[in-house]
Amino acid sequence: MNKNLEIPGADPFFYIDGETRVMLNHFEKISRRHPVNILVTGKQGCGKSSLVRQFAAVYKRPMATFQVGILAEPGQLFGEHILVDGETKYRPYLFSEAIQTPGCVIHLEEINRPEHPKALNMLFSLLSDDRSVWVDEMGLIKVADDVIIFATMNEGEEFVGTEMLDPALRDRFYTILMDYIPAEVEAEVLAQKTGVDQERVREIVNIINKMRGHADTPLDVSTRTSLMVAELVAAGTSIREAITYSLQVDREQLESILLTLHLEKGLYDASKTSKYMLFNDEI
Repeated sequence: MNKNLEIPGADPFFYIDGETRVMLNHFEKISRRHPVNILVTGKQGCGKSSLVRQFAAVYKRPMATFQVGILAEPGQLFGEHILVDGETKYRPYLFSEAIQTPGCVIHLEEINRPEHPKALNMLFSLLSDDRSVWVDEMGLIKVADDVIIFATMNEGEEFVGTEMLDPALRDRFYTILMDYIPAEVEAEVLAQKTGVDQERVREIVNIINKMRGHADTPLDVSTRTSLMVAELVAAGTSIREAITYSLQVDREQLESILLTLHLEKGLYDASKTSKYMLFNDEI
């Protein structure tokens, strides 16, 4: 097998909403009958790409990721013409091998960010019931058994360079909507991954959740950024320094949030915690 189609390693501390985890198990079962398409949407940094990797790891499937943002014309995923010893030859890309590999997980990252919307046209056939596409240089390419095609995207006017996904293309996918994990779960993830004590990770998550819900200037602070903050704290910085150097945040706003938290104390809402589970736990 191509080394770029290896099974990824599992993240032992990847948490997921329990209902979503069960649905992914259903999708995996359906894929044994025919290929499946799954669209994962949500805020930046809420774990969309990690979800795809974790799925492949837990179900022991080879995986390949493709950046849709580089596509400018139809067929670009499949290969290119190159000049070899004065002759023009066609060089197939990994994508054509991946979709013909049984059980492969294919990740189309940022599917709504192509350089030109028509660059996605050849995906329509691959995602339809026919599951095949004709490429002049390669002939008929058919999607292999058990293949699962994940597409991920950030959605909203704030994401520069994104396009509205064609409704006909979107209609070919099951859809998973992701959001930030609950505070208690996020704190547990930070503690497990960085070694920072529970008291300080709780403070980090409290501050970040205040920023996310700030009335005047709410920030979309990803769990990825929360982890960056915790890593700086683990390295010896103060929480204030870690947040200042990890986020583009107004210092006065930060001081206001810190003061509010100092006065309120203990702002955790653990009501959703029990609904979350480790991805690799048995269902």
